[in-house]
Amino acid sequence: MLVDGYGRKVDYLRVSVTERCNFRCQYCMPEKPFSWVPKENLLTYEELFKFVKVAIDDGITKVRITGGEPLLREGLETFIKMIADYKEDIDLALTTNAYLLPKAAQKLADAGLKRINVSVDSLKDDVAAKIAQKDVLKTVLKGIQAASDAGLKVKVNCVPMKGVNDNELIDILEYCKERNYPVRYIEYMENKHASDIAEGLNSSEIQDIIKQKYNFKQCEREGSSPSQDYKLDDGYIFGIIEPHKDDFCATCNRIRLTASGVLIPCLYFEDAQSIKEAIQENDIDKAAAILKDVLANKPEKNKWSEEDGDTETSSRAFYETGG
Repeated sequence: MLVDGYGRKVDYLRVSVTERCNFRCQYCMPEKPFSWVPKENLLTYEELFKFVKVAIDDGITKVRITGGEPLLREGLETFIKMIADYKEDIDLALTTNAYLLPKAAQKLADAGLKRINVSVDSLKDDVAAKIAQKDVLKTVLKGIQAASDAGLKVKVNCVPMKGVNDNELIDILEYCKERNYPVRYIEYMENKHASDIAEGLNSSEIQDIIKQKYNFKQCEREGSSPSQDYKLDDGYIFGIIEPHKDDFCATCNRIRLTASGVLIPCLYFEDAQSIKEAIQENDIDKAAAILKDVLANKPEKNKWSEEDGDTETSSRAFYETGG
């Protein structure tokens, strides 16, 4: 069992397989040029799998594949099958923008993938294109349907932004409710890679918009999810993730690995260690020791909470860590 320095059980590993993305979303990486990341900078699937096996053997029960956009890395289904074959009951999920899902969904499901999280920030073609800086909506919706048809469980994420998509929050909720997809609204996370025009809504503002049409009540927190959930009168549950709070840190159960082998103990914490050399030298014991050392130094709380009304801007690129 993996336990950090504060006694929290860590059983969730997020693995980024690439920092590349085919969108240029305003809140993430709008100015980064489309470029190929040199393959020599990345761990191979076989090398990533070596570490995933270490983590599973030590108690990881949930693995989420992230990016960038993970489907841009060729042969992703092969990596997923490696993990699924190693531990049949592993909770194996993928975070994606869904643009490449129409052709990939069935292959991923056949390989052993169980769930996807997908971003839907607008249901209007022009607004979605403004956010992603690309005409994406029709293909994204086809991708979500393909995933559902393939038997994958679907969860939707939405980043509300003032003057951009804040008038669509109810529409997105209803789109998800009609299809029985859970939706989570994520407060915009300030980071130096985002567009200067991006301005998010806080939880209270999101709730006020939804209250215009629906009654709901707050649910008690359960487990280690960072989402605060709310239940509509008809039983449908939506969530809001408030990264500027640290109340969910007490039950944090996750750790992150980048495509280049950097092991990150907390999304909003700059310290990290690399397992790349150990894995490439096939020194599994050293990699396991680095994992335990990173967990021992995992912070008690994130460094992004609001103090005196000021919000810290993260210098970490979320396209490297998968958010």
